[in-house]
Amino acid sequence: MTKTPCFPAWRARLGPLKAQVQDLHRQPLPDLQGLFGSWIPAPALAQATDGPNSRDRIFNLQLTFWAFLSQVLNPATVCREAVRQVLALFCLQARDPMDEQTSAYCQARLRLPLERLQQILGKISQHARQRCPKTSLWFGREVKVVDGSSVTLPDTPANQKAFPQAPSQKPGCGFPILHFAGLFSLTTGCALATVTGSYYDAELALFRKLWHFLKPREILVADRLFSDYGTLACLWGKGVDVLVRMNQFRPKDFRQGRYLGPQDRLVTWRKPRRRPRTIGPDLWLSLPAELTLRMFRVSCSAKGFRTRHLIIVTTLLDPEKYPAKDLAKLYLQRWSVELFFRDLKTLLQMEHLRCKSPAMVQKEFLMHLIGYNLIRAVMVETVRKHAVPLERLSFKGSLDSVRQFSLALAKARKKKQVADLVRELLRVLARDLVPLRPNRKEPRALKRRPKPFPRLTKPRHQFKEIPHRSKYRKNKTQTK
Repeated sequence: MTKTPCFPAWRARLGPLKAQVQDLHRQPLPDLQGLFGSWIPAPALAQATDGPNSRDRIFNLQLTFWAFLSQVLNPATVCREAVRQVLALFCLQARDPMDEQTSAYCQARLRLPLERLQQILGKISQHARQRCPKTSLWFGREVKVVDGSSVTLPDTPANQKAFPQAPSQKPGCGFPILHFAGLFSLTTGCALATVTGSYYDAELALFRKLWHFLKPREILVADRLFSDYGTLACLWGKGVDVLVRMNQFRPKDFRQGRYLGPQDRLVTWRKPRRRPRTIGPDLWLSLPAELTLRMFRVSCSAKGFRTRHLIIVTTLLDPEKYPAKDLAKLYLQRWSVELFFRDLKTLLQMEHLRCKSPAMVQKEFLMHLIGYNLIRAVMVETVRKHAVPLERLSFKGSLDSVRQFSLALAKARKKKQVADLVRELLRVLARDLVPLRPNRKEPRALKRRPKPFPRLTKPRHQFKEIPHRSKYRKNKTQTK
């Protein structure tokens, strides 16, 4: 900025401004950077040599990332509040106040490279895995779990075009839907990779784009949707073992196959004649004509619940090395992925994203995953230091503690103070364990009644509100 030859008279004015900007860049949002800065790879937030992120700006890559992360970890924080936070820091370190409008910050968020966010996500999950005790492996093997879910987006023309709403919704009355498949580590709970699509993209088709994240000798646990021939045969060919529940449409005959134990058989699946749409023709031709699998039945009984029988299929064929009882316990841990989605969609409020363009929707989605992984990494560090069960740590408690301790970390001036605060944070998390409540039942029912507003059945500019809507009865539950 100060070396521009075309404006020599401006050097005296622009020189101090550059120094002020550099002072702000040295300490961008120190509350979060003091806790998570060592876990973020420095090259991922480095200034580019040329292109969109090469200029000296107040909202450079580093400051924009931390401000965006602050919004994610503090749900319901709008861009205006994030800018006010930077403005307060700027006034503390610089002489002249910055522009309080949100335009510069929103443009800076749009310049965040998507590939760098994906790199940061992978590095955090890798760091958490390295810090996790090796005793957490299942029979010395890494276990991963996959499932799909969806989130809604603001109703803008761009979002509707990229992520159409459900066909059952009338035009102007629904919201765009982003469908995604996520691959998680069952050991750490971190999100390893995700792939997004529209409402019309099948979960199996999305999951196929995640196959390259699975490595030989790893174990994949999934629900009955993923128990198709193509998925099992392809992953078996890659050296990845699979543990899934039997699809409800496939016949289950325990009178056939090789006997391994009570309700435990080796069965042979033949390749279907019809190729599914989720697998390409070349890959389908390369699959074997037959596949040998292990099928066993387990009974899940608990006091106060009816007994349920699950039929599980796996490529782990050795009954002595992998007893059916241990496999059943491992499959029941698949429910953890539902809790991971709950932490993301409910506690971090990812269920309803707020960005109005498809490009920003992808970045907001990744930033939520990054924030989730950072909290998970703190929980893993707590397990490492205090030897407590990871499943007993509260994600909500960890999120609240991180928010409050990060404020104190920003005021620490000595390394010993920072170390003491981090040590105290982990100690607090280790003592705040979730009570053991096995087989707890929580029906999905709301106690607080909704307000009796009418439903929007037409676009808002065409909708005519019914008078006396406080007595509107169609929205009330009718009991017989």
